[in-house]
Amino acid sequence: MLDEGEAAPDFELHDQNGDSVSLSDYRGQRVVLYFYPRANTEGCTTQACSFRDNWDAYQTHDIAVLGVSDDEVSDLKTFEGDHDLPVTLLSDPDGEVSTLYESYGEKQMFGNTFDGVFRNTYVIDESGAIERVYEGVDPEEHAETILSDLGLDLD
Repeated sequence: MLDEGEAAPDFELHDQNGDSVSLSDYRGQRVVLYFYPRANTEGCTTQACSFRDNWDAYQTHDIAVLGVSDDEVSDLKTFEGDHDLPVTLLSDPDGEVSTLYESYGEKQMFGNTFDGVFRNTYVIDESGAIERVYEGVDPEEHAETILSDLGLDLD
């Protein structure tokens, strides 16, 4: 994992609408950059919906939320629509950005080994520095935990 205080590496990916998004687009605003394994799976849906359900608090505190997976743009668009997600979903099909953030690598599931995205999160401050690091997060309460750790109201 990258360390708190380090400059967050800039990147450019396509969002669920096919638009190009760079981390530097959010300079001057706090950003939650969360990595998740697969759209429309149980844990990833729970995590995304947790951000959705706490969206008013994130908006009140002017915090952008960017979710990154190795899903294709079309899959992200479906995921957004199926769950009415307000977050920006970014497609990292080759895992390049996820690797840059030490959130991609070898995984095992059901006896199979494959490369995939790890469930990690970085909070990036207004100047572009990593403010908080979360490794292997609990998808159910993660959105609330971030707000609480930052000393912000959930309302």
